[in-house]
Amino acid sequence: MNEEILQIAQRIRALRDINGISMESLATYLGMNITDYQALESGKTDISVAIIIKISQKLNVEFAALLTGENPRLHQYCVVRKGHGAHVERMKQYTYESLASNFIHKKSEPFLVNVTPMPKDVKPDFNAHPGQEFNYILEGDMEIYFEDHVIELHEGDSIYFDSSHKHAMKALHDKSARFLALIV
Repeated sequence: MNEEILQIAQRIRALRDINGISMESLATYLGMNITDYQALESGKTDISVAIIIKISQKLNVEFAALLTGENPRLHQYCVVRKGHGAHVERMKQYTYESLASNFIHKKSEPFLVNVTPMPKDVKPDFNAHPGQEFNYILEGDMEIYFEDHVIELHEGDSIYFDSSHKHAMKALHDKSARFLALIV
């Protein structure tokens, strides 16, 4: 069992208990069945960034508090030097670098996302979360799967969408793609 996942799961369980929210209620809010939610909260399964964001909103805590165990402290500005954002590796095909994890009361969550190549015949894992999302392609080419649509994006392209709909990204041409994601 991954220690990082276990720690996040323990923080979720503790905060859920403190807030007096049942497992069933949080599972329903997340659109999960209770068995899958119990596996998540026990640390037996990976927890996507989308789920962590949704849980942080429900529990009224900062995303970074669930992720790192530390509350953000900055409230005027937050500088993150190249390569020094809080790293999150949740799903196999994505790595995230949080670009404002130490800023308190954010209105959005900015990430630098790296999408690693997958076999051509494999579809990426879908996720959905409340709000809206903006993606700006910095390097490489990728497909974004949005509900029943597949949209090809290249360096300099962007997309803005309702992130409550199922979506996923896949790098093209056997090369990683990097993009700036802003989740609002």
